[in-house]
Amino acid sequence: MKRCPTCNRVESDDALAFCRTDGTTLIDDPAAGGEVATAQLSSQSLGSETNTNLLPHTTDVGAGRGTGPTTVLPNEPLAPQTAALQNRTHRAIWIALIAIIVVAISVAAYFLISKRKMEIDSVAVLPFENKSGNADSEYLSDGLTESLIYRLSQLPNLKVSPTGAVLRYKGATADAIKAGTELGVSAVMSGRMVQRGDSLTLSVELVDVRSNKLLWGEQYQRKMSELLATQREIAAEIANKLQLKLNGDETKGLTKHYTNSNEAYQLYLKGRYYWNKRDEENLKKAIEQFKGAADSDPNFALAFSGLADCYNVLPFYTNGSSTSVIQQAKAYAQRALEIDDSLAEAHTSLAYANYLSWNWPEAERGFKKAIELNPNYASAHKWYANYLSALFRSDEALAEYKKAQQLEPLSLIIGANLAEAYLGRNDAAAAEAQCHRTIEMDPNWFYIRELLSLAYLKQGRKDLALAEAQKAVELAKRGSYALGALGYIDSQVGKRDEALALANELKERYAKQQASGQDIARIYLGLGDKDQTFEWLEKDFQSHSSTLSSWLNFAPFDSLVDEPRYRDLLKRMGIPK
Repeated sequence: MKRCPTCNRVESDDALAFCRTDGTTLIDDPAAGGEVATAQLSSQSLGSETNTNLLPHTTDVGAGRGTGPTTVLPNEPLAPQTAALQNRTHRAIWIALIAIIVVAISVAAYFLISKRKMEIDSVAVLPFENKSGNADSEYLSDGLTESLIYRLSQLPNLKVSPTGAVLRYKGATADAIKAGTELGVSAVMSGRMVQRGDSLTLSVELVDVRSNKLLWGEQYQRKMSELLATQREIAAEIANKLQLKLNGDETKGLTKHYTNSNEAYQLYLKGRYYWNKRDEENLKKAIEQFKGAADSDPNFALAFSGLADCYNVLPFYTNGSSTSVIQQAKAYAQRALEIDDSLAEAHTSLAYANYLSWNWPEAERGFKKAIELNPNYASAHKWYANYLSALFRSDEALAEYKKAQQLEPLSLIIGANLAEAYLGRNDAAAAEAQCHRTIEMDPNWFYIRELLSLAYLKQGRKDLALAEAQKAVELAKRGSYALGALGYIDSQVGKRDEALALANELKERYAKQQASGQDIARIYLGLGDKDQTFEWLEKDFQSHSSTLSSWLNFAPFDSLVDEPRYRDLLKRMGIPK
């Protein structure tokens, strides 16, 4: 005999393994008696399977063949071993269900994560190689690189390494995978350009850095007059190959026509080529090119923004009259915004001009607007940080510098600004470390050597401080700012006569508008002569020097923070302190 442990139904057929009522595994039970239940067929036709049914576990005595009543045992507690078997069965079923759910979730998560990993959310456009054998075509290769960077950076879902970060790869056949790894991007675009008269051949490749897989390659045979359209075509194809979800305004940066004049466009490319060299001679050449572009197309907003950028930074390289120069920068930035008020670059240029002319509220509004329009524009974050630093909002400034560095990790000036921020927080060790990281990128940049000398000085390492300051003067070819910094270090290491000699040299330069009052004040501060210090700072205040706001809160002038004359100067400049 066998019995169902669930419903207590007794079966006499020892061949059965499962209860015919509820499917439970049958157990041996010799004590059970009586006959098994039988299935009763409906009185309706047997031709339909749907009319067949199985009676409940109790049956009428007269049903089917003549047998005695089916015995139904009373409900009794299950034997311990039987209950254990049942519990194990239920647990096994639950464990199996849970395992199935976990596997399903894991598979779904795997495909979701894999999809995310495969999405390309960052790209670097390496400098195009100029294979023309003609240096006069260099502006085209550099300009095409910058234009593609500019257009792609307008896309909100794509991080694009800025021009300053990729210029280090110019002049050599770069390893795309190595460059992409160093820049921290998912994909790298590289290209080659050959110009022959009016004919232009462009070869472009897009590589997935993570898989070392060629995503796309194309060669373009165009006329020089088609350069603008070709550049837009390449940018659109890159976006397509990166599988960006573009819709509505997200395509604006790719399809927007900033100018229809090929002549204006090429002049603009030349302007940016000279601008990137960042010295007085090349800034003046850049101004000529941008003016030519604006003359060719008076509605070319980027040309006016380029002019504003040139005039904004010119005082840092010429020591000329700041007031007239910054007014020109403002006028050009405002003209760019009249043409196109959606340009983050133009808003940044105007905000920076307002910052240099001590118009603090307007400057902050402009920086915030630029960042709103293009959160990936590193210069907006960097210049906004300069503004915040000038207003002694050091925590906010440090955060903005770090954002700028995330966007442009290989920028020398942003690296230097971070070192400045650490010096301002009296964290000389962090400043020194940041200086060394920047020097690894360019050991011949004089300004980072000056900052390192200050970091050493704060740590009491005077010999190293003097050596770095002297190195900076050599690299700067005895520029006035470098001489002022060396004079300050000389004064701090006991070389008083040398410091005074440098102060006198800078006074002669000042008379020729080749030095600023800050350069001389720095030396007198080191010598402990505060009267001379404030006399020379006052000269810069009276001339409305645009560079004064950049240096007044920075070492060594930050040591004057408790001096009444210092606070009065800040107040007259409109700086709350």
